[in-house]
Amino acid sequence: MPTRGVIYVHSTPLAVSSHVEWAIARVLGTPVRLEWSVQPVEPSARRARCSWTGATGTGGELAAALRQWPMIRFEVTEEPSPGVDGERFMHVPGRGLFRGSTSANGDIVLSEDRLRTLVAGARGYDTLAHTLEKALGAPWDAELEPYRHAGDGVPLTLLTRVG
Repeated sequence: MPTRGVIYVHSTPLAVSSHVEWAIARVLGTPVRLEWSVQPVEPSARRARCSWTGATGTGGELAAALRQWPMIRFEVTEEPSPGVDGERFMHVPGRGLFRGSTSANGDIVLSEDRLRTLVAGARGYDTLAHTLEKALGAPWDAELEPYRHAGDGVPLTLLTRVG
């Protein structure tokens, strides 16, 4: 079943921008040319976003391809498709990659078993609160938020996976 999503490259060094395009093109199987603009939060960096369509699991493939460059800040979303949860991937330099399942409206969701495990392993309220925040991706969200707001109005490129 085809699905769709969005890639947000919040910041990348200018010298890496063509490598980002090549990585996305390898996954989607089609040439990619993004519209890059200056990232106001980090003026020496560039930003871009693109919408994609492809098979279920393409979001994970895109995130894996982009994480080859640890200096890039990015997010990849994949919408839910019949029988498959949506996903959201966030990458922040020094923090690594976060992956979370998403609901229909894009919220990160935790399974019942994951919640039980987190509660069972917690040694008090503060530990549980910290563990839940991390499981929901809050540290990644906090670091990406200034870059997201600075990305308002960035041109959107539409991409389709072939084959």
